[in-house]
Amino acid sequence: MKFINYLQSITGVSIYPLASLCIFTLFFLVAAFWAFKADKGMIDHIRNIPLDDR
Repeated sequence: MKFINYLQSITGVSIYPLASLCIFTLFFLVAAFWAFKADKGMIDHIRNIPLDDR
């Protein structure tokens, strides 16, 4: 039996792709909004973290 047959036997399985797409889109929009509205000084500090000598 193929894997797709297992998925077809689950009731309501078609909601999972839509839910995962909505979660990904929401996360992407929140991350993009944060990136555009973040303080530029904090962004410069975060950008330079890998270059800091410790």
